[in-house]
Amino acid sequence: MLHDPARHEPLGTTPWNEARALAMIERIVRDTEANFSPERHWPVHPRDADGDGEPDALPPYHPLYFGTCGVIWALHHLQSLGAVRLARSYAPRVRPLLPLNRAWLGEEALQQQGSYLMGDTGILLLDQALEPSAATADRLATLIGGNLDHPARELMWGSPGTMLAALFMHRRFGSGDARWAALYRQSAHRLRSQLLWSEEHGCHYWTQDLYGRLSTYLDAVHGFAATAAVLIQGRDLLGDDEWPAWQSIIETTVQRTATREGGLASWRVCLDTPPGSAPRMLMQFCHGAPGFVICLADMPGTALDELLLAAGEATWRAGPLAKGSNLCHGTGGNGYAFLKLYRRTQDASWLARARAFAMHGIEQTEREAQLHGRMRYSLWTGDPGFAIYLWHCVQATADFPTLDRFF
Repeated sequence: MLHDPARHEPLGTTPWNEARALAMIERIVRDTEANFSPERHWPVHPRDADGDGEPDALPPYHPLYFGTCGVIWALHHLQSLGAVRLARSYAPRVRPLLPLNRAWLGEEALQQQGSYLMGDTGILLLDQALEPSAATADRLATLIGGNLDHPARELMWGSPGTMLAALFMHRRFGSGDARWAALYRQSAHRLRSQLLWSEEHGCHYWTQDLYGRLSTYLDAVHGFAATAAVLIQGRDLLGDDEWPAWQSIIETTVQRTATREGGLASWRVCLDTPPGSAPRMLMQFCHGAPGFVICLADMPGTALDELLLAAGEATWRAGPLAKGSNLCHGTGGNGYAFLKLYRRTQDASWLARARAFAMHGIEQTEREAQLHGRMRYSLWTGDPGFAIYLWHCVQATADFPTLDRFF
């Protein structure tokens, strides 16, 4: 089976209501601003709590992924899109996050400071977005260059994440600073040299040295698909002599690792499965079909069209995720697959499906807030990220937060 039914729930029947979507965006932003504390920023949600102890007693998290940096990015991003008007600017709060986040990283701070989603890189990018400076740009360039050989080789911690940061900097500042394009190309060249070949599967792959073990993830956070997304986005920097080879590598790996059931398709978590074990199949952004659609929907050509449509259909058949409305492993993240397919195909049925997931996600958000007595203040795992998804459903657009667009 392509998904675990226990992780999903039946789709609600509430029809699309733009006014209700806009009201939820406003509610999330107002509640988030009201619960900001200069000392602790935002409280840790029980579902984000790491380790023992009460969430309220835990020190706040700071990274782009699920901490203060991500919440500030989401609030300012929503304002830049015209979705809301903030009560205050959070720009002065960004730079002081750097020592706090290094303390949170602990003994791994030196090795992991380059991380895009968990380290200094995401914080410095946000600082550069809100209060640009030459010193911040120089520090970013140092981190990106220093992360080239990170053993993770994935988006969250490794060089694909800092490669994406270089691409964002190039898009914003590249007209006057050639080093960002150079760092992007250097990262791509290093990743090419680190590719491995699987005789069993007949395709290329990367290994990821993560959390004390070596893995062969295929997914949209730690795996092949996320790295492919960064290469697809920056293909104009690779040139006519490099991009065709990358395109062939991506298409071959995606096609040969897909699992099909009738007209549906998804991908197992890892390329390699321990002997005697069945491949692990999930259906969320960070593992499975939704993330593959989101990461690959901007791929030029038609070679992956049939697979992307089959993956979108599998995401729809699985239904909303029971973990809530968030982006990484929730209903909003899966819904972005439909927005991407709408943009790629202009088939209005995909937009309708995205909006159906939006209405279900609104009900999940309301239910969770009532259950826990609070909203969930996080970009990738919480309500500010879902607010961005709602705005894209209203506007019929499809830029996944901090993956497709940062500035």
